[in-house]
Amino acid sequence: MGHAGRVIPFTRLSRGDLARVGGKNASLGEMTVRLAAAGVTVPPGFATTAEAYEELLDENELRARMQDQLDRFHDGAALEDVGAGLRSLVMGAPLPGALRDEIGAAYTDLGRRLGRTDPEVAVRSSATAEDLPEASFAGQQDTYLNVRGTEQLLDAVHRCFASLFTDRAIDYRERMGFDHLRVALSVGVQSMVRSDLAGAGVMFTLDPESGFPNVVVVSAAWGLGETVVSGRTDPDEYTVFKPSLKDAALDPVIDVRLGAKRRKAVYAQGGLTETVDTTPEERAGRVLTDAEVRRLAEWAVAVEEHYGCPMDLEWAKDGTTGELAIVQARPETVQSRRRSATLRRCRLTGMPGQVLVEGTAVGEAIGAGPVCRLDTPVDLERFPAGGVLVTSITDPDWEPIMKRAAAIVTDHGGRTSHAAIVSRELGVPAVVGTASATLVLEDGAEVTVSCTEGSRGKVYAGLVPYEETETDLAALPATRTRVMLNLADPSAAFRWWRLPADGVGLARLEFIVAHQVKVHPMALLHPERLDTGDRCAVDRLTEGRLDRTRYFTDRLAYGIARIAASRWPDPVIVRTSDFKTNEYAKLLGGRPFEPVEANPMIGWRGASRYYSDGYREGFALECRALRRVRDEMGLTNVIVMIPFCRTLKEADKVLDVMAGEGLRRGENGLKVYVMAEIPANVLLAGDFAERFDGFSIGSNDLTQLTLGVDRDSEALADVFDENDPAVTSLIGLLVPRAQAAGRPVGLCGQRPSDDPAFAAFLVGVGIDSVSVAPDSFAAVKQHVAAAEEGRHGGDRTAPAGIRPAHAQPPSAA
Repeated sequence: MGHAGRVIPFTRLSRGDLARVGGKNASLGEMTVRLAAAGVTVPPGFATTAEAYEELLDENELRARMQDQLDRFHDGAALEDVGAGLRSLVMGAPLPGALRDEIGAAYTDLGRRLGRTDPEVAVRSSATAEDLPEASFAGQQDTYLNVRGTEQLLDAVHRCFASLFTDRAIDYRERMGFDHLRVALSVGVQSMVRSDLAGAGVMFTLDPESGFPNVVVVSAAWGLGETVVSGRTDPDEYTVFKPSLKDAALDPVIDVRLGAKRRKAVYAQGGLTETVDTTPEERAGRVLTDAEVRRLAEWAVAVEEHYGCPMDLEWAKDGTTGELAIVQARPETVQSRRRSATLRRCRLTGMPGQVLVEGTAVGEAIGAGPVCRLDTPVDLERFPAGGVLVTSITDPDWEPIMKRAAAIVTDHGGRTSHAAIVSRELGVPAVVGTASATLVLEDGAEVTVSCTEGSRGKVYAGLVPYEETETDLAALPATRTRVMLNLADPSAAFRWWRLPADGVGLARLEFIVAHQVKVHPMALLHPERLDTGDRCAVDRLTEGRLDRTRYFTDRLAYGIARIAASRWPDPVIVRTSDFKTNEYAKLLGGRPFEPVEANPMIGWRGASRYYSDGYREGFALECRALRRVRDEMGLTNVIVMIPFCRTLKEADKVLDVMAGEGLRRGENGLKVYVMAEIPANVLLAGDFAERFDGFSIGSNDLTQLTLGVDRDSEALADVFDENDPAVTSLIGLLVPRAQAAGRPVGLCGQRPSDDPAFAAFLVGVGIDSVSVAPDSFAAVKQHVAAAEEGRHGGDRTAPAGIRPAHAQPPSAA
């Protein structure tokens, strides 16, 4: 191979060689040598060393001239002038002859091992100060793909050396306090994976948006991976639940979101790459199968366990062999550095204006200011500090502008695009992949960018007031009453994982149906009853699937699974659908299946639908989704809850239907709860307790039916009162009756959040849990603790037999 100081194969490198070959190449060597036994595949290659770079500087006496350029910069010279001068110095200096010879010999040897003359290789920069746990230089130096032949390889290596002084790299080192002349550059030369004929992307061993550690998130697009990293395409995104990876019998893929994937990078004629349009079939199809997603996730977890920290990896699939490979790995440097004991919360406090554009939310924050629409990053002088950067896509050249922005909005890109990654690191909210921001948002117009309303970020017209708060989670008191969360939006579930909640007391299926499924289940089962317009709309929505019911169960299962995974292994109570007929009718294709009722609030809703001819088939789809989450994905912490169950006979019918669909109480640990929202549920609590494993009080409906008040009537608003003695008396009756039968009782509703006295009342009657909105959690936890202090003194121990045991890990289920 030659002088070991200039070129070293990956098989002789490890992570201890960071100072010699930089983080990227040290990591490739470490995985090649240490993780092959775990099945991790890394394409072969070699790296030039820091000594080779130093030799280039020394032989050409560049150091003094480089320092002169840096002194100019510190004296006020423009960054772009200094960067251009430094790069010109490096490119004007010939590569040392010995280095050229050793690179050529290593390249020939690589071709011999691959069985090819002049094999295609990827040529990537690896700075000796990059990919550290405390700093990431990812994407700041050059990469060249589909490089063939010795001369083209030597030119690419030379250009990589010069890219140590790109404007963005200089700016980043200045901000991070690195000495420019003490950072060296290694170049990695790696056999190309023919992902131009298949796909590639990135993956994180935590959720990159929230830092939730129990998942692997895989992004995938057609062609070479540079379109995903740069943000030139909107990739697919697959979420894998780590605990379920441990059991080969389980399906750990808990969410699949198909991206638009309009562009892909492929080999260009004569070498290197070009970006072309994808086909309609590629845009509609998945890049990876579930089996491939699982394999990548298993590799990612193996790498994370080996390194002992969250990781950011790049992968590629070879279109000729079908094989997968890891082509880069580095420590994740944003979420893993956040203080886990502090929850930062932003929320709009004023009424939002018109939504101008929306896209993928990045940053869980809010920013506001004047729009500054730019086509290129050269207009730094005209970008106002605190402006909202609006552009098509970003790359590392944009970073000096991005760090001055109050928010960032792009036309293209997903959660792992350059704009998303850098905005997280800078702490700047971003909305990416809007498709039309540069056309819709007018230069100079004041806007508010909100990334705090779930996975979809919104750009509102005007300056909307907002506030930022921080909660010290470690200071929250312990309580014997379980304080749980009400969650509806699966896309926002991971955001709350740091809250010390005791599970989810209410997850509403109807929210998932309305916002992610978007179609009436009976319309999928009986399309012949739809008019032409609705039938065409259903065809478009279901993406041409032959089995439209699988569309429903997939979407519903993915939504349930995300919520269940966010609190694993604590209990997550999922309420089956409780639309009223007028609400069901508003779903796509819903009108032919829903009667017009004078009073839908007390009409055909809840349990009465599940065994009836008009909806039983739709309820069967809900059951299949729930069974898939519990039995196939392994999220056995899911408890099913039946709403609006009027009679004991009705309860028996519903449980029979569920058992027929594979959801039988007690099997695989399944518990079934009932909503206590009808006086009959309280009066016959002992009988209902024989059929159900727990109760959850729906205080709104219980008040409505106890007082005979339409809860939506403005004329009767002053009569509707959950604190009315009739309502509180019923609650006071239910709790001891249920507990006497060994059944826990909770309450899910807003009232404990708004009224500390009501929370104290619930504690006083001995309720087992209260479930509240996440943004009310800290306040309710404190209210409950204060009430318990008066009732129980310093005893924070839950009564024996009431607190449900945690679910078993999937591998043990």
